[in-house]
Amino acid sequence: MTVETTARPVLMKGNEAMAEAAIQAGCDAYFGYPITPQAELLEWMARRMPELGRAFVQAESELGAINMALGAAATGARVLVSSSSPGISLMAEAMSYMAGSELPMVLINVMRGGPGLGSIAPSQSDYFQATKGHGHGDYRVPVLAPSSIAEAVDLVAEAFAMAERYRTPVMILADGVMGQAMEPVVPIYRMPPREPAGWELTGADGRPPRILRSLHLQPEDLEAHNQKLQAKYAVISEREVRWAGERLEDAEIVVVAYGTAARVARTAIERAREAGLRAGIFRPITLWPFPSRDLAALAPRLRAIVVVELSAGQMVEDVRLAVEGRTPVFFHGRTGGMVPTPAEVVAVMERARDATSAAASDTAVLR
Repeated sequence: MTVETTARPVLMKGNEAMAEAAIQAGCDAYFGYPITPQAELLEWMARRMPELGRAFVQAESELGAINMALGAAATGARVLVSSSSPGISLMAEAMSYMAGSELPMVLINVMRGGPGLGSIAPSQSDYFQATKGHGHGDYRVPVLAPSSIAEAVDLVAEAFAMAERYRTPVMILADGVMGQAMEPVVPIYRMPPREPAGWELTGADGRPPRILRSLHLQPEDLEAHNQKLQAKYAVISEREVRWAGERLEDAEIVVVAYGTAARVARTAIERAREAGLRAGIFRPITLWPFPSRDLAALAPRLRAIVVVELSAGQMVEDVRLAVEGRTPVFFHGRTGGMVPTPAEVVAVMERARDATSAAASDTAVLR
């Protein structure tokens, strides 16, 4: 992958920036269906893809879009699909088929409030859906979570590279704020065209027989295929973990957050430090594989961990599994499209500090 550095930043909406990043990364085909708050991504692709002689299809439904993507990916095309929460739910069956068939594809979910139709406001309530497999069967997909539009541009290109490296769908998990906000970006990542790898359905006369399938009727065959997939997921878990930290060197309270919640947390930790509380932030970039090992290494020297989400509490379960009781874990979440304020997060950090101080005093008295 090469990066041009001479282009000037452009003020772009998050949805548009991710769409253009996919184009610059060599996306051959886009399939989608309009749904808020990601509709601008589809609209951008509707204009730009035909300009470049590439495939754009607004399907009749999310079901149609994802199954068209399956067919295009099987030919070796570099494919993008985008939607928002209810639409992503409709794509679960085909996602499982693509994972089972080992087809590379990038899927962007700009999350909205739920459950059900919910609202068009930002949310992070699709974490379980994204990180635990989405559809049926024993499979996982890498999940990347940007916290800025500039980072989203980088991660779109990385998602395509990862999808092709491992022959797997890759999901980018954003939220309504990330999709609708505007920031200066330089969407200029360029990836080389895909070279045929020998597994694609080319359709050319005289090609060797190739079958891409997720159907294995013999239990022994399916188990062998599942073992192959699990070995691949183990490699991804070892090699593709990404996270970022700020102010961790002397932190006593650390906020774990991703996406928009991490942006709120960044302001909160600065305010907490102004008030004398040594706070830091641990931001997962890969939600799967989750950076469990790195968080576990950090946890023992902390007084407490505070998890902040735009949900009723989903990532907090992975945090608790990672720290294994070494450090108290507190949670603060808002739902329905509400976004926590920095003041709310500071207040939770202060409660965590006071609670752990009281617990330490009680322990000292008992001793």
